[in-house]
Amino acid sequence: MLDEITGAMRDVLGAHGPAVQAAANSFAPSDYSIHFFLQLAVILATCRLVGWAGQRFLGQPQVVGEMIAGVVLGPSLLGLFLPDLQAAIFPKETRNVLYAGAQLGVGLYMFLVGLTLNLDHFRTKARSAAAVSAAGIAVPFLLAVLITPLLLNVPGLFAPGIGTGSATLFLGACIALTAFPMLARIIHERGLADTSLGTLSLTAGAFDDAVSWCVLAVVLATFGGGAGIAVIAIGGAVLYAAFLILFGRRLLAPLGRAVEARGEMSMTVLSITLTLFCISAFFMDAIGIHAIFGGFILGVFMPRGLFVAELKRKVEPLAVVLLLPMFFTYSGLNTRMDMVNSPSLLLIALGVLAVSILAKFGACWAAARLAGEDNRTALGIGALMNSRGLMELIIINIGLQKGIIGPTLFAMLVLMAIVTTVMATPLFEAVYGRKARASGELGSIDRKVAA
Repeated sequence: MLDEITGAMRDVLGAHGPAVQAAANSFAPSDYSIHFFLQLAVILATCRLVGWAGQRFLGQPQVVGEMIAGVVLGPSLLGLFLPDLQAAIFPKETRNVLYAGAQLGVGLYMFLVGLTLNLDHFRTKARSAAAVSAAGIAVPFLLAVLITPLLLNVPGLFAPGIGTGSATLFLGACIALTAFPMLARIIHERGLADTSLGTLSLTAGAFDDAVSWCVLAVVLATFGGGAGIAVIAIGGAVLYAAFLILFGRRLLAPLGRAVEARGEMSMTVLSITLTLFCISAFFMDAIGIHAIFGGFILGVFMPRGLFVAELKRKVEPLAVVLLLPMFFTYSGLNTRMDMVNSPSLLLIALGVLAVSILAKFGACWAAARLAGEDNRTALGIGALMNSRGLMELIIINIGLQKGIIGPTLFAMLVLMAIVTTVMATPLFEAVYGRKARASGELGSIDRKVAA
C-alpha cells in the first residue's frame, strides 16, 4: 500500500492519458490543469523574488526582474542544473497553454498602455517622434547591410542557403526592434507615463516595432509563405489603423458616456470592452503582425476620463501581477544561453551587441538632437529606445523556428536583448532621470507600483 501511495505521488506530474496501451503516455485534460496551476505558482514566486532582488541590489525595475526570471526558469539555468525538475514543471506538451495565457497577459497590458497614451504630447512632439522613429529604423538596417555578409561567412549563424537580402532584412528587423511592452513598463515605473518624453519614446517604439514585424512578414514570404503574407500584414494593419483614426473615437464614445452617467463601470460595459479588445487582438494576430498591437491601438482610441480609471482599477492588477509574467516565462523557456561557447563566437556576439547599441541609442539620440530636443532629453530617449526585451526574443524565436537563423546566432541575439534591456534603466537614470527628479521635473519613483 505504501509503495502504491509513493508511486502515485511521484507520478502526479506524469501523463494520465486514456487507459489504453497506445495512448497511455498522452496528456489528459486534467494534466494540463495540474501543470498550469503549478506553473503559475512557480512563475509568480520566481518573478517576485527575482524582481525584488533586481530592485534591491541592481536598481532595476520589477519588469526587468520578470524578464530575467523567465530565463532563470528555462533551459539556461533551471534546465541546466535541474533538468528533470524543469521538464516536470514545464513539459513541452503544456507550452501551448502557457503561450495562450502569455498572449492574453501582454495584450491586456498593452491595451492599458494605449489607454494612458497622451496624444496631446505626441502632437506637440510629432517632429521629434517622426525623426526618432525614422532613425531607429534606417540606421539599424544600414548597419545590417554592412555586417550581414560577414556573419553569413560564419557557419551555423544563418540557415544554409539563405540569401543575403533575406538575412539582411531579418537582422535589421532584430536590431531595429524596441521592447514595446518592456518600454511601456519602464516608462510607467519611472513616472514618465504623462510626460512628453515618455509619450514620444513609446510612440516611436511602437512604430519601429510595427515596421520590424512588417519586414519579418516580407522575410517569411520569401521562405515559401508567399507574397500574400506580407500584403495581408501590412495592408491589414494600415486599413485597421485608418479605420480607428477616422471612426474609432466616435464609435467608442458611448462606452465612456455610460460610465460617466453611472459613476462606475458596469459589468456589461466591462464585458463589451474586453470583447472589443479580444477582437482587435485577434485581427492583428491573424493578419501576421502581433496581438499586442491590436490591444495597444484600440486602447489609444478608447474614451478617457472615468472610463480609463475604472478599467485600470478592474483589469490592471490581474494583468500585471498574474498574466504578464507568463509572457516572460514562455519566452524564457525557449532561450538557450550556452550556445556561445568559444572565444571567436563570443567576439562576434560582442560585435553584434556593440552594433545594436550604436544603431538604436546613438541614432535615436542624434535624431532627437537634430529635431530640436535638448541633449539631456535626447540621451534619455536614446536610452529608452535601446531596450529590446522579450519582443526581441519573440522575433528571433520565429526566425529560429522558420529556419532563418541557427541556434548560435539565436543565442547571440538573446544576449543582446538581455544586455540592452538591463542597461536601459540605469543609463536613463544617469543621463536624465536623476537630474529631472532633483529639479522637480519628475516625481519620485513610484515604489508602490514598481514593487
